Amino acid sequence: MSDIQKVAIIGCGTIGASWAALFLAHGLTVTTFDINPAAEATLRTLVSDALPVLARLGMAKKPDAKAEDIIFTTDLATALEGAQLVQENGPERLDFKRELFNNMAKHLSPDAIIATSSSGLTCSSIQEGMDAASKPERCVVGHPFNPPHLIPLVEVVGGSQTSPQTIERMMAFYTSIGKKAVHVQKEVVGHIANRLQAAIMREAMYLLQEGVCGVEDIDDAVSNGPGLRWGVMGPSTLFHLGGGPGGVQHMADHLLGPLMSWYAPQDPVVDDGLKKKWVDGTLEMVGDRSFQDLSRQRDEELIRLLNVRKEWDGYAQGQQEQQQQKK
Repeated sequence: MSDIQKVAIIGCGTIGASWAALFLAHGLTVTTFDINPAAEATLRTLVSDALPVLARLGMAKKPDAKAEDIIFTTDLATALEGAQLVQENGPERLDFKRELFNNMAKHLSPDAIIATSSSGLTCSSIQEGMDAASKPERCVVGHPFNPPHLIPLVEVVGGSQTSPQTIERMMAFYTSIGKKAVHVQKEVVGHIANRLQAAIMREAMYLLQEGVCGVEDIDDAVSNGPGLRWGVMGPSTLFHLGGGPGGVQHMADHLLGPLMSWYAPQDPVVDDGLKKKWVDGTLEMVGDRSFQDLSRQRDEELIRLLNVRKEWDGYAQGQQEQQQQKK
């Protein structure tokens, strides 16, 4: 269980709004801040669209929640008043975040946690620019995957000054709202999932550069091949199955070596020509489908997959309980 009941969202772009919807659906008190007053309309629209989706996933712990329940303000102190957790979603600029974290600390209670959604900056680099009075030990990375209200993953990464208690509280909090919290035990740029995505994009750019295939071929190969399996299990579990009766040991003994050589021998040269080839190929592939249509397709298929996984987890738990009763 988590003791966090009031959350402040700093930055109301798509990530901030998605976080706000998830927190609100779980019955938390949510205040939001953005320096731009126009962000309020976008925030409430995105939250209104997200709440029915969360209900379909069985994640609406507060069924009567509505976007109007969220408090929006352009005054930082007002947004932070009484907050037990801050989920910050500002620009990926180190100087900006250091100044912001010091400013936020002045308006927070000593035990309030400051979490950043940053995907590229390390927690330690932010803490290095914080005053001791700002309590950098209560700062942590809580990096979601877009959109946070749908994708379960959140990567929890402490910095050199982050206390173990902060990590424990954040792992418990994210788990309590249905997230799959992964504790990244050593800071690396990009954390875990973005580094894996980067490896795939490196290969995609190399294949494109070498004329092995086109953009649509790459997307088709992923979405109709390993991407389908990755939506069910992680790569190590899938390789365990790929090893047949011998499992992962057979895979390690016979196929891991060759597999480790099946990648680009050097970095692709991502010059203007290659970027144009990628952009043009992507736009040709999506055709006249709008951003909204593509987003709707992505979210609808994610909802169905997540519900299937939820049904399977329930079935598997029931089978396990039956086996235990027989013993």
